Amino acid sequence: MRFSNSKWFAIGLAFAFAVAGFGLSALALGDNSRQHAVETGMRRATESQQAAQSVSLGQSNALDQSIEPQSQFGASGGNSNDETVQFCCSGTLGALVTDGSQMFVLSNNHVLARSNRGKPGEDIVQPGLIDTNCNPGTVVAHLTFAPRLGDLNVDAAIAEVVPGTMDTSGSISGIGSISSVPRSPSIGLSVQKSGRTTGVTTGTIQAINAIVSVVYHKKCLPGKRFSVTYDNQVIIGPGSFSDSGDSGALIVTADACHQPVGMLVGGGANNTSANPIRDVLSALQVSVVGNSATCGGFAFSGGQIVSAESLARANSVAIRHKASLMSTRGIVAVGIGASAEQPGDAAIVIYVDQALVPAPPLPTTIEGVPVRIELTDQFVAR
Repeated sequence: MRFSNSKWFAIGLAFAFAVAGFGLSALALGDNSRQHAVETGMRRATESQQAAQSVSLGQSNALDQSIEPQSQFGASGGNSNDETVQFCCSGTLGALVTDGSQMFVLSNNHVLARSNRGKPGEDIVQPGLIDTNCNPGTVVAHLTFAPRLGDLNVDAAIAEVVPGTMDTSGSISGIGSISSVPRSPSIGLSVQKSGRTTGVTTGTIQAINAIVSVVYHKKCLPGKRFSVTYDNQVIIGPGSFSDSGDSGALIVTADACHQPVGMLVGGGANNTSANPIRDVLSALQVSVVGNSATCGGFAFSGGQIVSAESLARANSVAIRHKASLMSTRGIVAVGIGASAEQPGDAAIVIYVDQALVPAPPLPTTIEGVPVRIELTDQFVAR
C-alpha cells in the first residue's frame, strides 16, 4: 500500500519536509464471516529525502496515476477510516463485481477492510485518502464482506456500490472493456493491470501454483508487521509491473479480450504476487461484470509454453516439498515455472530473499525436477 501524512500530523510539519513513498499494507477484518478490505497505498512526509526506506517524490510522483476521474476502476481508492494520527492510506479499486442482484467494488482486504479492522458499512472513497491530503473524497461504496486475511486463501473484499457513482459497465481505466469470463493463469502468459501508482503495465506470468509469504503492516503506518502465507498463487514479472498502492488491481490477459486472471496482492523489487481470480470470486461468491469475450489461443510472451506432462510432474514434486522449502531461512516463495535450460519443461522455482541467502546452497534438482533460483526480496502487501 502507499501512505501519506495525516492532515492532523501534517499541521506540525516544517515546510522543508520532503514527500516520500513506500509500500505498506493494512490489517485484516475481524471475524470469519463476510467482511471487506482495501489494498492501501501510502505516502509519508519525512525530514530526510534520503531515508533508507523512502524515495523522494516532490509534489507529485511521476509513476502515480494519482487522482483519476471518479467512477473509475483500476484507480485510486480506499477506506475513509484508513488513517492514524500520522498517516493515511490508499490502494486500487480493482473491478466491478456482482452477486446477481447487487453491484460491488472488488479490491483487497487490506485496501477496503483495513487489514481485518474494517466493519461492514464503512465508507469506501475515490480517490483514496493519499490523493486528497487525507481528506475523504466521494463515497462510492460501503464495505460489505471481507474474509480474514489468509482465510479462504485470498486477500479480498467487496463493497456495495453507491448508485450513480461507479461505471456500471465495469470498464477499467486505461484498459477499457473487460471480459467477465475468467482465464486460468499459465506460465508465460502475457497480462496487464491498471493500478493507482503505476497505471497500465504489462507483464508475464513467471510461476503458478506458488506458495508465497506476504508481509503486512498492522496499521496504516510503519511499525509492527506480520506475514500471511498463501498457496496456489500467481507470480508475475518484471518488477516494474506494480508498486505500492497498486494492490487490489485486477490482472487481465494482455489481448483484445482482457479476461480476468488474478487480483494483485503484493510484491517486491523483481516480482508481483496475485490471488487467482477464480479463487477470489469463489471466496466472495460474486462474478466479474463485463462482456462475454474469450480469445482462446495463446497470448504467451516469446511463445513460452510448458508441456502439460512436465508441468504435472513438477507440480506433484513441489507439493511434497513446499512446506519444507518454505521453512528454510530466506525462502519467500516456491512455485512452478519454466526451466532455464529447457524452456519447454517445467521447473520448481524458488524465490530467495537476497539478503538472507540460505546456506548450504539449495539443490539444483528435486526428485529429478530441475530447480531454478530467483533472487528477490520480501513480498510485501502493496
